[in-house]
Amino acid sequence: MFAAFKGSSSPLRRKATVASCRWGGHAIWWTVDAASEDDALDLLPPFVAERTTVTRVSEVEIP
Repeated sequence: MFAAFKGSSSPLRRKATVASCRWGGHAIWWTVDAASEDDALDLLPPFVAERTTVTRVSEVEIP
């Protein structure tokens, strides 16, 4: 997956994100602002975007 970013002009390249790699997992999560799911996927290299699930999230205040 990391090799997919090599040569990519993705704005997410070389940015910190959340991942489970240190603990044996293979999941990485990016939080981005985008107008649509397609716009969010366009931020990723094609190899990664094809294997990515978009989940809409927002901040909530917990009382």
